[in-house]
Amino acid sequence: EIGGTDQRFNLLAGRELQRYYKQEPQDIITNPLIEGLDGRKMSSSWQNTVNLFDPPGEMFGKIMSLQDEFIIKYFNLATRVDLKTIADYEQEIKNGANPRDIKAKLAKEIVKMCHSEKEAQVAENEFNKIFRDKGLPSDLPFFETSKKIYPILELLCDTKLAVSKNDARRLVEGNAVEIINGENKIKISDWRAETKLENGIIIKVGSRRFVKVKIK
Repeated sequence: EIGGTDQRFNLLAGRELQRYYKQEPQDIITNPLIEGLDGRKMSSSWQNTVNLFDPPGEMFGKIMSLQDEFIIKYFNLATRVDLKTIADYEQEIKNGANPRDIKAKLAKEIVKMCHSEKEAQVAENEFNKIFRDKGLPSDLPFFETSKKIYPILELLCDTKLAVSKNDARRLVEGNAVEIINGENKIKISDWRAETKLENGIIIKVGSRRFVKVKIK
């Protein structure tokens, strides 16, 4: 049986139970666990996971948010990069290289492995466009509505930028919500606010989520 190192006791206890019932104890293999993006145990409830079926751009962006101390561990446990190359990356970081550059190689490698090399390149280009060049995504999702005035919490929920009003309020109070109208960028800091919608304005949450408004 294969399990994480945190399951070693349970796996060994299972072998003892098999002996008790006159069965041949099964062999066990344990593997190290990789931490979630924030350093805690990887858990969907903490929203710190990288999922195998995440879209390429989302997967790339998630890995770029990984804490620097786990870059080499992810290379070792989640890629097929040879050990010599990984050791070189580790030495580069120790010598003062920007961890972001090594992390970009990690993100590209994982996206290539889960999707394709072409999609990995597109994901990297899109990431650089948004975060390095301060641009907007190439394929903004649209939200169609006939309403011109929208309570901000309701707007975030209806656009799927928040999963609940409590989540929406947390985002607003954390200064994560921004309205972009041409060159004007307005941070929303009051969760009780109502937003005046115009055709083409963009709602931005955090650094990776965008929705463009289309008035019916």
